[in-house]
Amino acid sequence: MGVLPDDPFPSDTDMVRAAIDAAAAAGERDIPVGAVVFDSAGRELARAANAREALGDPTAHAEILALRRAAAVHGDGWRLEGATLAVTLEPCTMCAGALVLARVGRLIFGAWEPKTGAVGSLWDVVRDRRLNHRPQVRGGVLADDCAALLDGFFRAQR
Repeated sequence: MGVLPDDPFPSDTDMVRAAIDAAAAAGERDIPVGAVVFDSAGRELARAANAREALGDPTAHAEILALRRAAAVHGDGWRLEGATLAVTLEPCTMCAGALVLARVGRLIFGAWEPKTGAVGSLWDVVRDRRLNHRPQVRGGVLADDCAALLDGFFRAQR
């Protein structure tokens, strides 16, 4: 029996590392949050960084931009069933609602956001039993690395 190749599917840590890389594209005035969408086979579909300040768009969060781009290339309209969204920061209510509506299968995030987080910190939108879709969630992946991005940004703002 031959040796099987290593599993090409990226680990949760690899996915959050990709989101950290995506955060580097944030403009100097935008909070460095990155998001990457992977398909059910682990292939990257899209990535984005926060661009709210750069675009003058209150909805230009990394998650929203990545979900839009992924839906455009995924081939199943707006549904991202089986996809994984990796993001450096716990999503807000808008982003949590969008990933539920897009039918994302899994959410992996890094740092917790106690002030606005909607995946367990302040609210728990994605696990609300009244909704017709609830993704699997894993938070705290590379949390210290993700929090360091934010700490550095806010320290420079002061």
